[in-house]
Amino acid sequence: MESSHRPHRAVTFSQAVENSPSLARLTGLVQDSNDRLKAIESLIPQTLRSSVQAGPIDDGEWCLLVSSNAAAAKVRQLLPLIQSRLIDKGWKVTSIRLKILITRK
Repeated sequence: MESSHRPHRAVTFSQAVENSPSLARLTGLVQDSNDRLKAIESLIPQTLRSSVQAGPIDDGEWCLLVSSNAAAAKVRQLLPLIQSRLIDKGWKVTSIRLKILITRK
């Protein structure tokens, strides 16, 4: 049995996305999540902005990643305002979930 060797070709990220519907969908979700964060950034106090990251989107639920319990407590108070802003801008958001990032030492 003879194995066929094909030379490996390097592809750019955009070429890989074009050739993979699942990768294209994932890339779109990441961009959508980042766009949402930009849309609500002005609602988050300046001192907390670096503590909040865009997270995954699953149907109408969006997840925000926060760096600590204290940051999550403050952001939690802003959730109704955040959700309202997103809906006003045309996103379908049924809920926003917060997930605290645990840093490993």
